[in-house]
Amino acid sequence: MRRSRIAVAGASGLIGGALTRSLTADGHEVVRLVRRAPKDEDEVRWDPEGGRVDAAGLAGCDAVVNLAGAGIGDRRWTDAYKARIRRSRVLGTAALAEAIASLDKPPRVFVNGSAMGYYGETGDRVVDESAPAGDGFLPELCVEWEGAAAPAQEAGVRTVFTRTGLVVARGGGAWGRLFPLFRAGLGGRLGDGRQYWSFISLHDEVAAIRYLTDTDGLSGPFNLTAPDPVTNREITAAMGRVLRRPTLFTVPAPVLRAVLGELAVDVLGSQRVVPRRLLESGFTFAFPEIEGAVRAAR
Repeated sequence: MRRSRIAVAGASGLIGGALTRSLTADGHEVVRLVRRAPKDEDEVRWDPEGGRVDAAGLAGCDAVVNLAGAGIGDRRWTDAYKARIRRSRVLGTAALAEAIASLDKPPRVFVNGSAMGYYGETGDRVVDESAPAGDGFLPELCVEWEGAAAPAQEAGVRTVFTRTGLVVARGGGAWGRLFPLFRAGLGGRLGDGRQYWSFISLHDEVAAIRYLTDTDGLSGPFNLTAPDPVTNREITAAMGRVLRRPTLFTVPAPVLRAVLGELAVDVLGSQRVVPRRLLESGFTFAFPEIEGAVRAAR
């Protein structure tokens, strides 16, 4: 195995932390982008919302992986928080892409996070990477977010966009909130439960990012979701079986709208997203089914 030097933005987050641990365990050198003054040799300073990166710190990197950004589901979507989400992703991506393009010897690949929110509401319709962007805040954000990587692409750097689904993990994201509720016997379906939730295990998320980083010739958007999306009702049943807890509670749609505001549109919305390009390229999922993904995360 060739030892690589890989820069990771968002290394303290759920996915970035797991990716960093995986790379380090396999003997790779990880450079962490941090917002404070660097304390260690493996840290590089950047200011994503200010659009600044210490480009010299990226010199010699084989790859740059950008997973940074304010949490989409962390709080109610006020206008101020939506602006923060946008700045952290769009300006941060642009800063990294411009820093990469400025290097005499740029990295061979730039993997930039994105989200399945790109497609918006899809109902029961199955969508893959060929589908157009949807309407609304998240689709518009994803289009702008991915577009901000243009300087790296124009510099000839292989650029990949990971349109990630709902990551099944205990330590954060949507499932980080679900596990405690279900363990307490308070879990249940959201709304009518018929909406599709396209999920991916944390293990497969990290494996897919590493696969896309390592595999020459792969560029553009890739859906990071398990092959068979399931409904919220099916997820509720799987959580109950694995955790051996009742799932009698339901959260009516009006209550979700009152509590979450605009974010409820995406919680109640249906996205049946499949990873066509990832499967066609030869990637194999370790946990393609929801029950296995939940068991791996519990």
